Amino acid sequence: MRKTIGFIGTGVMGASMAAHLIEAGYSLSVYNRTKEKADSLIKKGAVWRGTPGDAAAACGVIITIVGYPHDVESVYLGDGGIIERAEPGSLLIDMTTSSPALARKIYDAAKNRGLGALDSPVTGGDRGAREASLSIMVGGDEADFERALPILKVMGRNIVRFGDAGSGQTAKLANQIVIAGTMLGVCEGLAFASKMGLDRNELLGCITNGSAGSWSLASYGPRILKGDFAPGFFVKHFIKDMKLAKDASEEAGMSLEGLEAALCQYEKLASEGGENDGTQGLYKLYD
Repeated sequence: MRKTIGFIGTGVMGASMAAHLIEAGYSLSVYNRTKEKADSLIKKGAVWRGTPGDAAAACGVIITIVGYPHDVESVYLGDGGIIERAEPGSLLIDMTTSSPALARKIYDAAKNRGLGALDSPVTGGDRGAREASLSIMVGGDEADFERALPILKVMGRNIVRFGDAGSGQTAKLANQIVIAGTMLGVCEGLAFASKMGLDRNELLGCITNGSAGSWSLASYGPRILKGDFAPGFFVKHFIKDMKLAKDASEEAGMSLEGLEAALCQYEKLASEGGENDGTQGLYKLYD
C-alpha cells in the first residue's frame, strides 16, 4: 500500500488527525471546502488537491471526515468523486459519523471497482484528535481492516472492528445515544447545584471521582464552569448524529425516550443560535 494518503476534511478534528499522519512519515494530499483550513497542513508539507477525486487519483489510501451524510455521498459517489477516480486496490476509510445504510452503499460501489472500503467513525472530540487518543469503530472486511490498522493507530488508541460494512456506523450511533443522555445529566446536575447555592467547582471535583464520573463530565464540566462553549464537537453535528440514531432505532422498532429528550433540548439550543457551540453549550438552556 502506497505511503501517500489523501485526507478529505480538515476541520476541528480532521486537521489534528491529518497532522499526526504527517508526523508519522506519511505523504499527505489534502482537500477541504475551505482551503484556509488546510493551510497549517500545507505548511507542514501536505499537497493541496483541487477536488476529492483529484486526491483519490493520486493516493493509495483516502480518508474522509466531513460534515453530513449528504457530504459523504457526494464525495464518494458523485460524478468525478472518490470511487470513480480511485485506482483499483486503493483503500477508502470514511471516519465521518454517517448512516449505516450509506456505509453499505459505498462499500458495494467500492467493491464493484476493486476498492476496499471501511466505515470508521471516531469518538473523543477535539482533545482526542489532538492527542491521537480517539476511539475508532470500524465496519468492513477483515483484510481491509488489517491493511488500515497501522494508519488508524496513528490517530487513535482503542480501535475495534465490529463486523461487516455499516457496523462501525452502528457502533458510533450507540456511542452517541450514551453521550446524549450523559450530556443532559451533566448540564442539569450542574445547573441544579448552582440553583441550590452549591460551589460548582467543589461539586465537580467531588462527583467526577465518584459513581457519576464520566468522560463527558471530566472533559466538559470544567469548560461549562468557565463559560467556554467553543466547539470540540459542534451542536449541529451532534443533532445530525442523534437524528441518525433515532431513525435507526425506529427502523429497529425501538423507542428511545432519553435520546428523544436530549434531541429536543439540543434542537431548542440550535434554534436560539447555539448550533455552532460545542455540545457543552446545552448548559446555556439552564443557566
